[in-house]
Order: sequence, then structure tokens, then C-alpha cells
Amino acid sequence: MAAMQTVITVATHGRESRDITHDVNRIVGQSGVSAGLVNIFVQHTSCGVAIMENADADVRRDLEMLLSRWAPDADPAYLHTLEGSDDMAAHARSLLTGNSLTVPVAGGRMLLGIWQGIYLFEHRTAPHQRHIVVTVMD
Repeated sequence: MAAMQTVITVATHGRESRDITHDVNRIVGQSGVSAGLVNIFVQHTSCGVAIMENADADVRRDLEMLLSRWAPDADPAYLHTLEGSDDMAAHARSLLTGNSLTVPVAGGRMLLGIWQGIYLFEHRTAPHQRHIVVTVMD
């Protein structure tokens, strides 16, 4: 089994969802793998990756609204607040969005559905440099 691995660095602007599909597709294309898998893994505990609808940005806005309900900033019940009022909420949101994805590859490209994209979800309110490990395997 051959594999290619690279790291994408994304500068976020604070809490947001960022489409990284093009970046991952570029790496898959450069790998030379025609059939296999690509794994996308974030090296952080306060952001996440998810496959999401890519046609209507309202989907991501609605998901942010839901995340704010499920893991609100500054909840007085939180014990972990070392890095601010969004710290524990960001960790909980990361648990909800997940830290890795695996997508099948065929014909040298990801087999995403027509309305699917890969998104980095920044759960902190301040900008961060996020490192995403992309591993393509045949």
C-alpha cells in the first residue's frame, strides 16, 4: 500500500466554517492514487472537520445556531475556562463535528456526492492557525 501525506495550514478568522474541498482534491490529484482512500485529520481539539452541504450556506449558518444551543459559550457550569469563555464550548463542538474524515477515491478524485463539501469548522472565536493532515492511500 502506497501513501502520500501532507499538511494543510489554514488561517481561520475566528468561529467559521471554511470549505477545504478544493485543497484536499488538489492533494488527491497530486498523489497519483487512482483508487483508494483519503483521510483528513485536524491536529487540534477546538476545531473539527465535517462533510456538509456545499450548495446553500444557510445550512452551515443553521448548524452554527444549533452548535451554539448544544455547546454555548460561557456556560457557568463549565469548569474548564483556561483560555476564555469559548474554551470549553469549542472542545464540546469539536466532539460534535469530529476531528477526522475518510472519503473514498476513484479516478484520482474524491467520491463526494454532488452537494457535499469538506469543511473545517473553527470553534474558537479568535483567529487560529489550523493544521490538517491529509493522507491519501491506495
